[in-house]
Amino acid sequence: MKIFTTIPTDIPETPTLDKINDPHDVKNLSKNQLQSLADDVRAHLLYSVGQSGGHLGGGLGVIELTVALHYLYNTPNDKIIWDVGHQAYPHKILTGRKDSLTSIRQKDGLAPFPSRAESAYDAFGVGHSSTSISAALGMAIAAQHTDKKVVAVIGDGAMTAGIAFEGLAHSGHIKPNMLIILNDNDMSISENVGGLNNYFSRIWASKLYKGIRKSGKGFLENLPQAHHIARKVETQMKAMVAPGSIFEELGLNYIGPIDGHNLNELIAVINNLKDFEGPQFLHIITKKGAGLAEAEADRIEFHAIGKVKPLDHSSVSKNSPKYQDVFGEWIVDMAKVDLDLLAITPAMREGSGLVKFSQEFPERFFDVAIAEQHAVTLAAGMACENKKPVVAIYSTFLQRAYDQVIHDVALQNLDVLFAIDRAGLVGEDGPTHSGNYDLTFLRCIPNMVIAVPSDEDETRKLLTSAYRYQGPAAVRYPRGAGRNASISQDLDTVPIGKGRVLHERDGDILIVNFGALVEISEEVAAKKNATILDMRFVKPMDEKLLAHHSVNKKLIVTIEDGAVAGGAGSAVSEWAQEQAVKTPILICGIPDKFIEHATRPEMIEMAELDAPNILLKIEKYLS
Repeated sequence: MKIFTTIPTDIPETPTLDKINDPHDVKNLSKNQLQSLADDVRAHLLYSVGQSGGHLGGGLGVIELTVALHYLYNTPNDKIIWDVGHQAYPHKILTGRKDSLTSIRQKDGLAPFPSRAESAYDAFGVGHSSTSISAALGMAIAAQHTDKKVVAVIGDGAMTAGIAFEGLAHSGHIKPNMLIILNDNDMSISENVGGLNNYFSRIWASKLYKGIRKSGKGFLENLPQAHHIARKVETQMKAMVAPGSIFEELGLNYIGPIDGHNLNELIAVINNLKDFEGPQFLHIITKKGAGLAEAEADRIEFHAIGKVKPLDHSSVSKNSPKYQDVFGEWIVDMAKVDLDLLAITPAMREGSGLVKFSQEFPERFFDVAIAEQHAVTLAAGMACENKKPVVAIYSTFLQRAYDQVIHDVALQNLDVLFAIDRAGLVGEDGPTHSGNYDLTFLRCIPNMVIAVPSDEDETRKLLTSAYRYQGPAAVRYPRGAGRNASISQDLDTVPIGKGRVLHERDGDILIVNFGALVEISEEVAAKKNATILDMRFVKPMDEKLLAHHSVNKKLIVTIEDGAVAGGAGSAVSEWAQEQAVKTPILICGIPDKFIEHATRPEMIEMAELDAPNILLKIEKYLS
């Protein structure tokens, strides 16, 4: 493996990769050329992600595996399902998309994750982790009595989610022909790779061993007790040199661990496993960030990177704190005054702004890995014993724990605060990571309080207010930086359910803002000489404020960074119906479609939530 010490900023020479336009070209290479191809893919990946920004560490770790799989399998007829999706950049390079990789995560460019709409080689769309085994099992069942082969590649911590073990258990029960590869990059259940492990793995994956095992099974099936004893002996022998007994007990044939960067080893083992019957489980050890010295040394920092050499020099980022950092400072300050505060996150310590908290209060910090359902019910249990749990979670990941939010927290009216990050349109990660639906799915739950801060200072105030509320509450805020509002360091509160007037004007339009699109709301209000309300809460909503300021108005316009269907604007519409308010209401939110990846401002424009589009809607409505 060629080791890079820096990310290339000039287009690298890749003579072997230049010959590859699709996986069929990979099959024409010699074994010696395959290693050269892997080195070329690594150079191309480093350069491309350096230009575009994006996920880096996971892809660097699976380059040799990706080359081996496309060399051995007949894709797209054979199915390779990647989990987590940000491991799939090398796969995109080898499947006809190498020249487009610098466009990844940009508007009209390559999707940040595998996408069935983008390529026939992307067998299953993925954004959330841990889905590969279940999807692959479904494909394997459907492919029975055909020559199709199915491979699931799971890793980067994805084995920590319950759905992965549900898929494993079902695979071991019905025993379809499929291969599950655990890419163990120290983010899951790693064990050291040693010579003895590799030796036994080669034996267990050999055709000779397969033949002996099959003939022995046939002979012993008529002697049930002997067959049971032999199977137990085999499992215990494997457990002596490999951490795979749990997979054997689930009914899978465990092989490994083997070196995931040894291309010849991978090809030899996987080539044999292709023809094995039943579910096979191959455990490979890789380094996240392999081939880039800096990334190997700091796997978390190099999980994803920004542009090293920006393509667009005109873009200038705001010099203001990110919302996650506002939350991170708040929770440390609150923990100092309330010893009952406990923080929970499902594998999002860095992204949620909890690094400082985890360092200052390690005994009160709980990273439960990729286990959102467990995170919420864990919080419910803590609340039962008079602790105050704060669940820091991305909006899109909270969707995975919806049942627990309803049954385990809200139904019991437990005192849990949900700090919901990445709410609304998130930008380059696209629709799999956008938090468009939280207002809709939370608003219909009894006992739930929902706060929608419009800037950084409001975020801190509403976090404090929701924290001190006795019962389930949620504060949702967007990805990235706000408007650079001055932040009070006090732990001030505002009354639950009370909004505020931002500007009162004598025009006949009322702008009702919910959350972080406040600058757009202000621009629209100024151009329409309209009064603008910042509601602060979606539930309970400040009905008195609405009633007072909607008198004699020609139009009420609601603006939110969430789905139109059932969202904050719907709450205003329901209030108007209940109170027999005759003023028409124009609801501006995310329409009933998935908004594809782009920058956040571009996604807002695509959703027609920018000021020019809202002004156009108002003119059209009034005319």
